[in-house]
Amino acid sequence: MKRLVILGAGTAGTMVANKLRRRLPLREWQITVVDRDDIHLYQPGLLFVPFGVYRLAQLTRSRRRLLRSGIQFLTGEIERIDPVAKTVRFSDGTAVGYDYLVVATGTSPRPDQTPGMLGAEWRKSIFDFYSYEGSVALADALRDFTGGRLVVHIVDQPIKCPVAPLEFTFLAEAYFRSRGMRDQVEIVYATPLSGAFTKPIASARLGDMLDDRKIVVEPDFLVEHIDPERKVLISYDEREIEFDLLVTVPLNMGADFIARSGLGDELNYVPVDKHTFQSTAYPDVFVLGDAADLPISKAGSVAHFAAETFTGNFCQYVEGHPMTGNFDGHANCFVESGDGKGLLIDFNYDTEPLPGSFPLPVVGPLGLLRENARNHWGKLAFRWIYWHVLLPGRRLPVPTHLSMTGKKQPDKEI
Repeated sequence: MKRLVILGAGTAGTMVANKLRRRLPLREWQITVVDRDDIHLYQPGLLFVPFGVYRLAQLTRSRRRLLRSGIQFLTGEIERIDPVAKTVRFSDGTAVGYDYLVVATGTSPRPDQTPGMLGAEWRKSIFDFYSYEGSVALADALRDFTGGRLVVHIVDQPIKCPVAPLEFTFLAEAYFRSRGMRDQVEIVYATPLSGAFTKPIASARLGDMLDDRKIVVEPDFLVEHIDPERKVLISYDEREIEFDLLVTVPLNMGADFIARSGLGDELNYVPVDKHTFQSTAYPDVFVLGDAADLPISKAGSVAHFAAETFTGNFCQYVEGHPMTGNFDGHANCFVESGDGKGLLIDFNYDTEPLPGSFPLPVVGPLGLLRENARNHWGKLAFRWIYWHVLLPGRRLPVPTHLSMTGKKQPDKEI
């Protein structure tokens, strides 16, 4: 009996477990999935909680019930991986052995890594929205906010769902307009990047949208610490940004057991081959989703597209054949822009987001780097697709690899 252990029952881990359960004979394989609890959270929905769109029951499911029959599910805190002995050890002293290991434990916000972020003002005037508790607390703060300076802030890249801070900024601007108090709120977007996004074409388009909404961008801002008493962000180059309400995206890091296992970089992300997800140090270890050091956005769509490539590759690998699948870094993300509209970006390792239509030329129906209502409804509809299509391991009728169909260079008419 061959043993496959998957660490993490989030997006990547659940999808891959269900896909491989269909491909690997049950009489020959034991598939075990491990996570710290039995609560699967639909993370894209957290963006909407501060604005009253979703409740907890709409965003959570049992991890165990999302896995196909025949998959063993274990809960426990992972202490470390011993890749030489091929063993995963837990904090209670128990262990599970493996022949092949998939690490899909994601990335998490670490507010403890920025001096002054945690403390007396945490979730009073300083908030996050990458957790359910944080997004609920932020909903209360937005409702009670009477005016002043709102600062939306990113500590450093990479972060999961890198467009989410922009989306929150756009939604907050629309929210204050809807309450008739936009002229009482100054909005500042503080980013460690040189512009609104990592790629120049999208950065220019999103930057124009921020300008149109009279949102001030503070670029190249690398925070050194927060002074909670003065309510000031202070950068390494000694710039200061005052705030009345701070919505921050803390430093993101991989799981601590990655560091204890000696498998990760300084942020606890595991080095892998970016096309096959195979560990560069241990060939029987694969790393998927946000836990890997892939040079692409830590977005759920990356896990969705990567799972297709990985599943075929893994089946080849365990049969002793070369892995022929070649992941190209494909990612696409809806970007909420407020007022019931949004845009879509579609890109990979080598091609930046371009304007156009997706998935078909002209007719779309989704607009690339172009606001329309269809993109907004597409983002909301994705929650149903996530629960009922992606996590069960079914395929979406969109290309796994980036397609240039419908895309145009920005100097051409769209």
